[in-house]
Amino acid sequence: MFEFFFKYPMPVFSKGKFVLLGAWPGWVLLLLIVACVAGLAVLIWSRLGQAAPAISRWRAGAVWLLQSLLIATVLVLLWQPAITVAELASQQNVIAVVLDDSRSMAIADSGSDGKQPREAVAQKALEDGVLAGLQKKFQTRLYRLDSRVAQTATLKEIQPAAPATHLNDGLRQLAADTSDLPVGAIVLLSDGSENSMDGSGDVALETINILRNRRLPVHTVGFGKEQLARDVELSDVRVAARAMADSRIPATVTFHQRGYAGTKALLVVRDGAKTLGSREITLATDGTTQLETVFFAPGAAGVKSLHFSLGPLAGEENTANNAISRLLGVTDDKRRILYVEGEPRWEYKFIRRAEDDDKLVQVASMLRTTENKIYRQGISSPHELENGFPVRPEDLFSYSAIILGSVEVGYFTPLEQELLREFVDRRGGGLLFLGGRFALGEGGWGGSTLAELLPTFLPNSRNTFHRDPATVELTAAGSDSPITRLMDDPAKNVDRWKKLAYLMDYQDAGTPKPGATVLAQMNAGGRKLPLLVTQDYGRGRTAVMATSGSWRWQMSQPLGDPAHDLFWQQLLRWLVLESPAQVVVTAPTQTLMDDGHIQLSASVRDKEYLPAPDAKVTAHLIGPDGLSVMLDMAPAADSPGTFNASWTAEKPGSYLAEVTAQRKSDNLGAGTFPFERIDGVAENFHPTQNRELLQKLASETGGRYWRPDELGRLPNEISYSDAGISVRDIKELWNMPVVFLWLLLLMAAEWLLRRKWGVV
Repeated sequence: MFEFFFKYPMPVFSKGKFVLLGAWPGWVLLLLIVACVAGLAVLIWSRLGQAAPAISRWRAGAVWLLQSLLIATVLVLLWQPAITVAELASQQNVIAVVLDDSRSMAIADSGSDGKQPREAVAQKALEDGVLAGLQKKFQTRLYRLDSRVAQTATLKEIQPAAPATHLNDGLRQLAADTSDLPVGAIVLLSDGSENSMDGSGDVALETINILRNRRLPVHTVGFGKEQLARDVELSDVRVAARAMADSRIPATVTFHQRGYAGTKALLVVRDGAKTLGSREITLATDGTTQLETVFFAPGAAGVKSLHFSLGPLAGEENTANNAISRLLGVTDDKRRILYVEGEPRWEYKFIRRAEDDDKLVQVASMLRTTENKIYRQGISSPHELENGFPVRPEDLFSYSAIILGSVEVGYFTPLEQELLREFVDRRGGGLLFLGGRFALGEGGWGGSTLAELLPTFLPNSRNTFHRDPATVELTAAGSDSPITRLMDDPAKNVDRWKKLAYLMDYQDAGTPKPGATVLAQMNAGGRKLPLLVTQDYGRGRTAVMATSGSWRWQMSQPLGDPAHDLFWQQLLRWLVLESPAQVVVTAPTQTLMDDGHIQLSASVRDKEYLPAPDAKVTAHLIGPDGLSVMLDMAPAADSPGTFNASWTAEKPGSYLAEVTAQRKSDNLGAGTFPFERIDGVAENFHPTQNRELLQKLASETGGRYWRPDELGRLPNEISYSDAGISVRDIKELWNMPVVFLWLLLLMAAEWLLRRKWGVV
């Protein structure tokens, strides 16, 4: 229909440049139009007369406008308007026809009856004249695309069985492979599924720029439903990479659904056949991205392959996307905490008692009994803490966390204060400040060089410690935090905290800093004050617990109530869990989908936690079928103490990277990183057509998104491109049908209005 009125296809106008072929310059045309329009206005105004009523002037203005448009149109046509556009030279250019042959293209949701495989519909569209139309004007090359792109002789060789689609890598490879060919355009037939290895699900800007630099348009043709009527799909699971044995940890599951709004569903975490945790949830509005947290106990030490699932529900169109797997490293390494207490008090006793039941967290404490005496508990040897607070980095850094009780900042020498800061910043340890008579503002911490470690701005005044009752409640952040989770159900957990016994004292900890998180607050003296505040600092983390009266949660509750002990165990485990060892191994992902390439990175530090760039670092990779590979890791040029290595897992299965570091004869430590390769799973997710990606790819490269029923016009419209070998063509516009219709419309409208109004 567009070509019937405008003579040429749409790309001629969208990609061409408007020109005037007349011998006289354009400014003469503009001047002539202005003169004619002005003269016509004077003529009509003189005939109308000054005394004419307003309605007559309005009618005369309408007639003047129509006559002006008619004159302007005729004058423009006299200047010979045209469009110059680049057009691919016939039979001198290559058109790359790329057909997605991944497994998602086998889904039967296309065709006129909606029951044909996407691949079959795509091949039929090409065979019904599209491919022949392209071959008449261009050289054509046929490609199949899955995890890579490969040329094929016929459509029959393309079968939708590949386990993954990498549009980004395939297009980049195609651009490289055809760099010496005059490629005029790429025609991509796909459902838009992109199983990118970085998890972005998008075509990278770098790839788009490569195509742009070659002026290579990508015309995309979309297949498949754009949304399913009834489906639940998990899109992500966020869970810690490691946990401590016999702990309870959270996992945040992200998903969306259609057709089941308001329905109850069970979110389950399994390790093999064993159920570790579950939670019943209510599904939100259709299409809404929903996040739900489920707590579970991973159990004993080891590498756990966790299976998170939701549903399936009755009538689902795709049940293969209801589950996601994640690896979790569970460790039983013992962590040590140094507890410095400035005075004997109940809080000290009950914190130590709570940790007695935790076999993985050991508390070594030094309690100041008099001005120059300390009482040691939980020490591992008679020499530990015999001289008081450690003054050497290697001694203090052997602990994973520090608790500072009712002790003033002046108790520590300037050297020890600096060591405290380095403990958090450089070593990456945890630091917990407790409330008390000599703590926080009362202990002068706000005016010290260590004030930056605190997650709050302490009040400038004294008398911030009050021996008055205060009740406790969770904040919104605290209701989902693993530190304050006493009950799995979020609503019940909030209510449980409100029912805890009141605190016997409280301390004004000031205002939370930007970036700090308030997990619990106190109702004290008609004011709401922060009770538990956390923040990240450097490589570590710090927290404030602004009371010394939480022991009443144990004394005032029924015998056997776990609330007090559970809270303190969870808080102290949070404090020590992320404290890094001297060797820390990481990778961008633990789950390799259909591609075994992994980039390992190791951070290596000495006993003082200074980078060790001169270390010798080796990775031992263990995998299925007795695989054992040794790799030397190379130092990173821009990051001292960081070492990298690339490797490819050829087979699906679970793997373990064991990294050791040595400096001459000194063993700096070891770290492990579990990962797995899973094949044939990525295509189960996002089974609908990703039209947004296909449209974006087409528009950003100068191509167009096509529906299958529009493909008949593609062989003609694809010609208009300045890629490959192209020539400039001039398309005259004066003889377009729409021009004559426009002239007739102006003349008819002007005549009818004059006849109706009697305007001469």
